[in-house]
Amino acid sequence: MTNRRTALLSAPLSFLLAAGAAAQSYESPGIEHNMPVFAPALKAKMTYPMAWSPAVKDLKAWREKGRAKVWEATLQQPDRTPFKAEVIAEEDRGSYVARQVVFNLTGMSRVRALLLVPKSAGRHPATLMLHDHGGKFDIGKEKMIEPFGTVNAADGAKHASAKAWADKHFSGRWPGDALAARGYVVLCTDAVGWGDRGPLTGEQQQALASNFFNLGSSMSGNMALEDVRAAEFLASLPEVDTKRVAALGFSMGAFRAWQVGALSDAVTAVIASNWMATTEGLMVPGSNQLRGSSAFQMMHPGLLRYLDHPDVASLAAPKPTLFFAGETDKLFPVAAVRAAYAKMGKVWQAYGAADKFEAVVRPGGHEFPKEAQDYAYDWLDRQFGKR
Repeated sequence: MTNRRTALLSAPLSFLLAAGAAAQSYESPGIEHNMPVFAPALKAKMTYPMAWSPAVKDLKAWREKGRAKVWEATLQQPDRTPFKAEVIAEEDRGSYVARQVVFNLTGMSRVRALLLVPKSAGRHPATLMLHDHGGKFDIGKEKMIEPFGTVNAADGAKHASAKAWADKHFSGRWPGDALAARGYVVLCTDAVGWGDRGPLTGEQQQALASNFFNLGSSMSGNMALEDVRAAEFLASLPEVDTKRVAALGFSMGAFRAWQVGALSDAVTAVIASNWMATTEGLMVPGSNQLRGSSAFQMMHPGLLRYLDHPDVASLAAPKPTLFFAGETDKLFPVAAVRAAYAKMGKVWQAYGAADKFEAVVRPGGHEFPKEAQDYAYDWLDRQFGKR
């Protein structure tokens, strides 16, 4: 009896000793570098089953299925609201005019945009300009198109802010005005949180993204829908040749450019500077994509289970498409960029349109300097038969 009682009393102690010996057999901590520690297991599941492969025989069906999956992930519904545009101000800029135009971007948002129109008669090639993120929210469309002449202190501050941004990223000029001087109609709108529709703050981004989800929508999906609508509005203008409508963007704007090129038939060419890489190459310690905040602007829930970033961009094939990357761009590791470019190039090749896809890794970092702009505009002129 005594031996039995001793065994019973000592059992809990034995259990504790065993538990102590196995202290490293459970997960702790659960997070490293803002990632779950089981991230490698999640990555292993990301096989991108809807990506193009040599097994794809019907390219049209593949593109339509891919587009449908992207739209599903955006959580958006089709929007065919009449634009009902109204010009509220105009400014002479030499060979072209600048207009402030108000129109229904969606059925929920009526916005003020900047529009540049050549003075020459006839229909012109056009470009939808898509602004970056940059953690700078006081200006959006003014990053790509010069603001109207200063008439008060507030406008003067906006112009100074926009000029500083152009100096930092665009060699001191506004990309939209440079294209307008070449004879292009140019349009740029503010994304939610920028310019007229802001200013957002860095701290608000995750809350805003969460609240979009709580409202049954998505911040990034709403931006995708708005960019498609902006492209359709631009193509609808009487001054525009509908067969020659490009989308052009820098940084987050580049993401928006190749995305709208993939989703909209209104876009017939794409220029994207400094946003492209594989997910494998971006989801690594130290990457900007792991910080939250701006990453929500480019995250469609669940999409990466089916298509990687270059796969989505490839849905634009065989449209003329030009990508730029900076060799020393700290946000986009060059090895991951090159891998994405190689993957996309195979899709254009499958269409028999290898000459319509160009990807340039240039010296420098995260910027769209004058030399790259001039290269891009000359390239676009050739695609649109202007030269």
